[in-house]
Amino acid sequence: MAKRKNDNLNMGEALQEFIKENHLQKGMDKVDVREAWSNLMGNGVSNYTTAVELRGDTLFVSLSSSVLREELSLGKSKIITMLNEELGRNLVKKLVLR
Repeated sequence: MAKRKNDNLNMGEALQEFIKENHLQKGMDKVDVREAWSNLMGNGVSNYTTAVELRGDTLFVSLSSSVLREELSLGKSKIITMLNEELGRNLVKKLVLR
């Protein structure tokens, strides 16, 4: 059984420690990327987004509109930069629109 720590932590620090100890950061990154995509792209793009999945450092986004897919493919590097700024670290290196 794990030893109890006596020092007081605030809720954020306790959650970060729990995530680190249980190796949950990859799963948290996947959730964070989905939220960042919907925040940055807004309702217009989010309505046509069917799936957002992070695998390694590649973000796969499925869109139901081929016209929107072509439009977004022109600004892939800008989207990657905006996502990484929103996340606060360089997590996404490649974007695949399908």
